[in-house]
Amino acid sequence: MKKLINRVEEVLNEQLAGLAKAYPTLTLHQDPVYVTRSDAPVAGKVALLSGGGSGHEPMHCGYIGPGMLSGACPGEIFTSPTPDKMFECAMHIDGGEGVLLIIKNYTGDILNFETATELLHDSGVKVTTVVVDDDVAVKDSLYTAGRRGVANTVLIEKLVGAAAERGDTLEACAELGRKLNNQGHSIGIALNACTVPAAGKPSFTLQDNEMEFGVGIHGEPGIDRRPFSSLDQTVDEMFGHATGKRRIQPHAASLGSSSGKLAGR
Repeated sequence: MKKLINRVEEVLNEQLAGLAKAYPTLTLHQDPVYVTRSDAPVAGKVALLSGGGSGHEPMHCGYIGPGMLSGACPGEIFTSPTPDKMFECAMHIDGGEGVLLIIKNYTGDILNFETATELLHDSGVKVTTVVVDDDVAVKDSLYTAGRRGVANTVLIEKLVGAAAERGDTLEACAELGRKLNNQGHSIGIALNACTVPAAGKPSFTLQDNEMEFGVGIHGEPGIDRRPFSSLDQTVDEMFGHATGKRRIQPHAASLGSSSGKLAGR
Protein backbone atom coordinates (compact mmCIF):
# COMPACT_ATOMS: atom_id res chain seq x y z
CA MET A 1 0.00 0.00 0.00
CA LYS A 2 1.46 3.35 -1.08
CA LYS A 3 -0.10 6.17 0.94
CA LEU A 4 1.14 9.56 2.16
CA ILE A 5 0.76 8.59 5.81
CA ASN A 6 3.17 7.86 8.63
CA ARG A 7 1.50 5.19 10.73
CA VAL A 8 -1.89 3.65 10.08
CA GLU A 9 -2.99 4.00 13.69
CA GLU A 10 -2.18 7.74 13.71
CA VAL A 11 -3.98 8.74 10.50
CA LEU A 12 -6.94 10.41 12.22
CA ASN A 13 -4.94 12.17 14.94
CA GLU A 14 -2.40 13.60 12.50
CA GLN A 15 -5.06 14.70 10.05
CA LEU A 16 -6.96 16.55 12.77
CA ALA A 17 -3.80 18.12 14.19
CA GLY A 18 -2.90 19.42 10.75
CA LEU A 19 -6.39 20.79 10.22
CA ALA A 20 -6.31 22.67 13.52
CA LYS A 21 -2.87 24.15 12.77
CA ALA A 22 -3.96 25.26 9.31
CA TYR A 23 -7.15 26.91 10.56
CA PRO A 24 -6.83 28.84 13.84
CA THR A 25 -10.60 29.36 13.80
CA LEU A 26 -10.91 25.67 14.75
CA THR A 27 -10.12 24.07 18.09
CA LEU A 28 -9.18 20.40 18.41
CA HIS A 29 -10.27 18.83 21.70
CA GLN A 30 -8.82 15.65 23.19
CA ASP A 31 -10.19 12.91 25.46
CA PRO A 32 -12.60 12.57 23.74
CA VAL A 33 -11.60 13.86 20.32
CA TYR A 34 -13.85 16.41 18.62
CA VAL A 35 -13.49 19.74 16.78
CA THR A 36 -15.34 23.02 17.36
CA ARG A 37 -15.38 26.64 16.32
CA SER A 38 -12.75 28.41 18.38
CA ASP A 39 -15.34 30.96 19.52
CA ALA A 40 -17.81 28.31 20.72
CA PRO A 41 -20.17 28.52 22.45
CA VAL A 42 -21.83 31.40 20.61
CA ALA A 43 -24.53 32.89 22.82
CA GLY A 44 -27.97 33.39 21.32
CA LYS A 45 -27.42 31.01 18.40
CA VAL A 46 -28.54 27.45 17.74
CA ALA A 47 -25.50 25.17 17.61
CA LEU A 48 -25.12 22.61 14.81
CA LEU A 49 -23.29 19.35 15.33
CA SER A 50 -22.59 16.54 12.91
CA GLY A 51 -20.12 13.70 12.62
CA GLY A 52 -19.36 10.29 11.27
CA GLY A 53 -16.58 8.02 10.21
CA SER A 54 -13.47 9.64 8.77
CA GLY A 55 -12.36 9.02 5.21
CA HIS A 56 -14.83 11.42 3.59
CA GLU A 57 -12.90 14.64 4.12
CA PRO A 58 -13.58 17.51 4.26
CA MET A 59 -16.76 16.14 5.88
CA HIS A 60 -17.40 16.96 8.65
CA CYS A 61 -14.65 18.87 10.43
CA GLY A 62 -13.85 20.89 7.32
CA TYR A 63 -17.34 22.36 7.38
CA ILE A 64 -17.07 24.00 10.80
CA GLY A 65 -17.35 27.77 10.95
CA PRO A 66 -19.73 30.74 10.80
CA GLY A 67 -22.79 29.83 8.78
CA MET A 68 -22.10 26.11 9.00
CA LEU A 69 -21.36 23.62 11.78
CA SER A 70 -20.48 24.63 15.32
CA GLY A 71 -18.71 21.33 15.95
CA ALA A 72 -18.07 17.88 14.56
CA CYS A 73 -17.23 14.45 15.92
CA PRO A 74 -14.89 12.35 13.75
CA GLY A 75 -14.74 8.60 14.13
CA GLU A 76 -11.97 6.37 12.89
CA ILE A 77 -12.01 5.67 9.16
CA PHE A 78 -15.45 4.38 8.13
CA THR A 79 -16.35 3.99 11.83
CA SER A 80 -19.02 5.90 13.70
CA PRO A 81 -17.89 8.27 16.47
CA THR A 82 -18.82 7.28 19.99
CA PRO A 83 -21.62 8.87 22.06
CA ASP A 84 -19.19 10.43 24.55
CA LYS A 85 -17.64 12.52 21.76
CA MET A 86 -21.08 13.68 20.66
CA PHE A 87 -22.18 14.50 24.19
CA GLU A 88 -19.03 16.43 25.13
CA CYS A 89 -19.00 18.32 21.84
CA ALA A 90 -22.66 19.29 22.17
CA MET A 91 -22.16 20.46 25.74
CA HIS A 92 -19.22 22.61 24.63
CA ILE A 93 -20.97 24.31 21.69
CA ASP A 94 -24.38 24.88 23.31
CA GLY A 95 -24.93 28.63 23.59
CA GLY A 96 -28.28 28.32 25.31
CA GLU A 97 -30.52 28.10 22.25
CA GLY A 98 -30.20 24.36 21.78
CA VAL A 99 -28.23 21.93 19.64
CA LEU A 100 -29.29 20.45 16.30
CA LEU A 101 -27.72 17.10 15.44
CA ILE A 102 -27.37 16.40 11.71
CA ILE A 103 -27.05 12.65 11.26
CA LYS A 104 -26.32 10.59 8.15
CA ASN A 105 -28.53 7.50 8.02
CA TYR A 106 -26.10 4.74 8.97
CA THR A 107 -26.91 2.30 11.74
CA GLY A 108 -23.87 3.12 13.89
CA ASP A 109 -24.37 6.86 13.58
CA ILE A 110 -28.08 6.60 14.39
CA LEU A 111 -27.54 4.44 17.48
CA ASN A 112 -24.70 6.55 18.87
CA PHE A 113 -26.39 9.89 18.22
CA GLU A 114 -29.57 8.55 19.86
CA THR A 115 -27.56 7.69 22.97
CA ALA A 116 -25.96 11.14 22.96
CA THR A 117 -29.39 12.75 22.56
CA GLU A 118 -30.67 10.94 25.64
CA LEU A 119 -27.63 12.08 27.64
CA LEU A 120 -28.14 15.66 26.51
CA HIS A 121 -31.83 15.58 27.44
CA ASP A 122 -30.88 14.28 30.88
CA SER A 123 -28.42 17.18 31.20
CA GLY A 124 -31.08 19.77 30.41
CA VAL A 125 -29.86 20.65 26.91
CA LYS A 126 -32.44 21.44 24.24
CA VAL A 127 -31.64 19.07 21.40
CA THR A 128 -33.29 17.72 18.28
CA THR A 129 -32.15 15.85 15.18
CA VAL A 130 -32.29 15.81 11.39
CA VAL A 131 -31.57 12.46 9.71
CA VAL A 132 -30.22 12.66 6.16
CA ASP A 133 -31.18 9.84 3.77
CA ASP A 134 -30.82 11.16 0.23
CA ASP A 135 -29.22 8.20 -1.61
CA VAL A 136 -31.86 6.75 -3.93
CA ALA A 137 -29.78 3.78 -5.11
CA VAL A 138 -30.98 1.23 -2.57
CA LYS A 139 -33.50 1.15 0.23
CA ASP A 140 -31.40 -0.94 2.61
CA SER A 141 -27.68 -1.68 2.68
CA LEU A 142 -24.96 -3.27 4.78
CA TYR A 143 -24.87 -0.23 7.07
CA THR A 144 -28.42 1.12 6.96
CA ALA A 145 -32.10 0.49 7.37
CA GLY A 146 -33.61 2.72 4.72
CA ARG A 147 -31.82 5.03 2.33
CA ARG A 148 -28.22 6.08 2.93
CA GLY A 149 -27.18 9.62 3.85
CA VAL A 150 -24.56 11.10 1.56
CA ALA A 151 -24.16 14.23 -0.60
CA ASN A 152 -27.18 16.16 0.66
CA THR A 153 -25.59 16.27 4.11
CA VAL A 154 -23.25 19.06 3.01
CA LEU A 155 -26.07 21.18 1.58
CA ILE A 156 -28.11 20.76 4.75
CA GLU A 157 -25.14 21.71 6.93
CA LYS A 158 -24.60 24.86 4.87
CA LEU A 159 -28.20 26.04 4.51
CA VAL A 160 -29.30 25.20 8.03
CA GLY A 161 -26.03 26.67 9.29
CA ALA A 162 -26.89 29.95 7.59
CA ALA A 163 -30.36 29.87 9.18
CA ALA A 164 -28.84 29.31 12.61
CA GLU A 165 -26.35 32.12 12.04
CA ARG A 166 -29.15 34.61 11.30
CA GLY A 167 -30.91 33.64 14.53
CA ASP A 168 -33.53 31.07 13.58
CA THR A 169 -34.88 28.96 16.44
CA LEU A 170 -34.00 25.32 17.03
CA GLU A 171 -37.41 24.23 15.79
CA ALA A 172 -37.12 26.36 12.63
CA CYS A 173 -33.64 25.03 11.88
CA ALA A 174 -34.82 21.45 12.30
CA GLU A 175 -37.85 22.04 10.08
CA LEU A 176 -35.65 23.52 7.35
CA GLY A 177 -33.23 20.60 7.59
CA ARG A 178 -36.01 18.04 7.20
CA LYS A 179 -37.50 19.94 4.27
CA LEU A 180 -34.12 20.01 2.53
CA ASN A 181 -33.66 16.32 3.18
CA ASN A 182 -37.00 15.53 1.57
CA GLN A 183 -36.05 17.58 -1.50
CA GLY A 184 -32.55 16.16 -1.98
CA HIS A 185 -31.71 12.97 -3.87
CA SER A 186 -28.35 11.55 -4.89
CA ILE A 187 -26.69 8.52 -6.42
CA GLY A 188 -23.06 7.46 -6.74
CA ILE A 189 -20.85 5.34 -8.96
CA ALA A 190 -17.48 3.66 -8.47
CA LEU A 191 -14.86 3.24 -11.18
CA ASN A 192 -12.41 1.61 -8.78
CA ALA A 193 -12.01 0.77 -5.11
CA CYS A 194 -10.60 2.72 -2.22
CA THR A 195 -8.03 1.26 0.16
CA VAL A 196 -8.74 1.68 3.86
CA PRO A 197 -5.30 2.16 5.48
CA ALA A 198 -5.96 -0.44 8.19
CA ALA A 199 -6.88 -3.03 5.55
CA GLY A 200 -3.94 -2.27 3.30
CA LYS A 201 -5.59 -3.46 0.10
CA PRO A 202 -8.50 -2.42 -2.13
CA SER A 203 -11.90 -3.50 -0.86
CA PHE A 204 -12.88 -4.98 -4.23
CA THR A 205 -11.80 -5.17 -7.87
CA LEU A 206 -13.44 -3.99 -11.05
CA GLN A 207 -12.54 -4.87 -14.60
CA ASP A 208 -11.19 -2.04 -16.74
CA ASN A 209 -14.55 -1.57 -18.43
CA GLU A 210 -16.74 -2.01 -15.31
CA MET A 211 -18.35 0.34 -12.82
CA GLU A 212 -20.46 -0.17 -9.70
CA PHE A 213 -23.67 1.80 -10.25
CA GLY A 214 -25.32 3.16 -7.11
CA VAL A 215 -22.44 2.34 -4.76
CA GLY A 216 -22.41 3.68 -1.19
CA ILE A 217 -19.72 5.88 0.31
CA HIS A 218 -18.25 2.99 2.32
CA GLY A 219 -18.35 0.56 -0.58
CA GLU A 220 -21.85 -0.75 0.07
CA PRO A 221 -23.46 -2.63 -2.82
CA GLY A 222 -25.11 -0.56 -5.50
CA ILE A 223 -27.90 -1.30 -7.94
CA ASP A 224 -25.65 -3.39 -10.17
CA ARG A 225 -22.21 -3.80 -11.67
CA ARG A 226 -22.26 -2.87 -15.34
CA PRO A 227 -19.99 -2.00 -18.27
CA PHE A 228 -18.89 1.62 -18.39
CA SER A 229 -20.13 3.12 -21.64
CA SER A 230 -19.75 6.90 -21.79
CA LEU A 231 -19.88 9.87 -19.46
CA ASP A 232 -22.99 11.24 -21.14
CA GLN A 233 -24.91 7.99 -20.77
CA THR A 234 -23.72 7.45 -17.19
CA VAL A 235 -24.79 10.94 -16.09
CA ASP A 236 -28.14 10.52 -17.86
CA GLU A 237 -28.70 7.26 -15.96
CA MET A 238 -27.68 8.84 -12.64
CA PHE A 239 -29.84 11.89 -13.21
CA GLY A 240 -32.80 9.72 -14.11
CA HIS A 241 -32.54 7.84 -10.83
CA ALA A 242 -31.92 10.98 -8.76
CA THR A 243 -34.94 12.76 -10.22
CA GLY A 244 -37.24 9.75 -9.91
CA LYS A 245 -37.63 9.18 -13.62
CA ARG A 246 -36.47 5.59 -13.41
CA ARG A 247 -37.71 2.69 -11.34
CA ILE A 248 -34.92 1.29 -9.16
CA GLN A 249 -34.75 -2.45 -8.59
CA PRO A 250 -32.43 -2.96 -5.59
CA HIS A 251 -30.49 -6.20 -5.31
CA ALA A 252 -27.32 -7.45 -3.71
CA ALA A 253 -24.14 -6.67 -5.62
CA SER A 254 -20.43 -6.81 -4.96
CA LEU A 255 -18.85 -4.26 -2.65
CA GLY A 256 -17.71 -1.00 -4.18
CA SER A 257 -16.36 2.40 -3.26
CA SER A 258 -17.86 5.67 -4.38
CA SER A 259 -15.88 7.72 -6.84
CA GLY A 260 -18.75 9.84 -8.11
CA LYS A 261 -21.91 11.30 -6.59
CA LEU A 262 -24.72 13.16 -8.30
CA ALA A 263 -27.31 15.09 -6.33
CA GLY A 264 -30.69 16.01 -7.75
CA ARG A 265 -33.96 17.47 -6.66
